[in-house]
Amino acid sequence: MPKHHVLRREEIRPKPEYVGHSALFSRCAMVDEAAGSVHTGMGLCALEAGGRIDTHLHSFEESFYIVEGEPTLILDGHAVTLAPGACGLVPIGVPHAWLGPKSGTAQWIDMLTPLPRPNGIGDDLFFFGAPQDYATQDFDIRDPRSRHLFRMADDDIVVDKLKIGARKDAAKVSSSMATALLAYSGIAVKMLVDERLDAQLHTMFMVEYQPGGVAHPHDHPLEEAYYILDGEVDAEGDGKRYTLRKGDLFWTGVGCVHAFYNTSGKTVRWLETQSPQPPARHSYRFSRDWEYLKEKLAASGNPQ
Repeated sequence: MPKHHVLRREEIRPKPEYVGHSALFSRCAMVDEAAGSVHTGMGLCALEAGGRIDTHLHSFEESFYIVEGEPTLILDGHAVTLAPGACGLVPIGVPHAWLGPKSGTAQWIDMLTPLPRPNGIGDDLFFFGAPQDYATQDFDIRDPRSRHLFRMADDDIVVDKLKIGARKDAAKVSSSMATALLAYSGIAVKMLVDERLDAQLHTMFMVEYQPGGVAHPHDHPLEEAYYILDGEVDAEGDGKRYTLRKGDLFWTGVGCVHAFYNTSGKTVRWLETQSPQPPARHSYRFSRDWEYLKEKLAASGNPQ
């Protein structure tokens, strides 16, 4: 049985969600039980100007990444207007609501884990009516009270930019190991949502491959989802190969052997999630390492 799932951009069509508890809000479930997932609920959300999602809380973690527009998130009594690149965590059991942008449509990717229960409302999702009037403020990433929010600027994932020390008054989170950029094999990884924002059950991060960047076949003891934001990349899952482009979705389950190859000649970037959070060791199992051991044992005459 395949342990992966591909959804093309043209197949992702948000439809009204939370009917009776929202206005002008829609969502497309890109990964859920129907895809074979047991840990990942990922969707594309859309909220139009003048729209809202009523105040509610739930029994699952929710993270988000703003793709388009400037919606307002009311989280634990504070209303913050978010811009593209903003992301954050809604912890379990914390009341929150959304308001649409001043104009146009806001879109964001959400990640829900554990998966919401099938019938949702009444089981693990509770609404409290239209959001109250709060004084809206712009998101200030340097304010320590923004403990569940973050924003990634485009150059935060550019390795060469890290060669220069950050100014004391830079409009970014103070640089430290917690905000470091991971770079390897033509790949850059920038963490967005993890324990630093109080996530306990999953992570969300940005990935960028340079031309020629490659992740050789491997699998994990966790689920991963990938939403392509820019460029294109060749991906393998369960022995099948796909070319993924902007707006496409790819998901791999536990034990799915998968790989990525940037053969496009241009940079590719995607948003990625992992659930559960990776263990301290053995979160990757590369096929090449075990194939090497097999060859080495065969060469030494050891029985298989």
